[in-house]
Amino acid sequence: MEEKMSMVNPKIESLLEHSENKFTLVIESAKRARQITNFQKRLGEGVGGVAPMRLEDISKKPLTVALEEIADGKIEYDRPEPGEDEYAEE
Repeated sequence: MEEKMSMVNPKIESLLEHSENKFTLVIESAKRARQITNFQKRLGEGVGGVAPMRLEDISKKPLTVALEEIADGKIEYDRPEPGEDEYAEE
């Protein structure tokens, strides 16, 4: 049986093993990519940030790094409870 070509590496099937569904996968990968982007901006300013990365990942695009971390099981998404504002200050 011939294997289909995929533009996404890691494959969607392996990513979904670590996520509830496609929608949650989109949310968690976008959030992590945003964290990585903010971290890289702060590095350029000499400040640092909240999303430590491996040095070999700095040359990769943030979404690629985020998807690889999800596939490796390094990212967990905690779904907020209904009515809970995840951006509210405590």
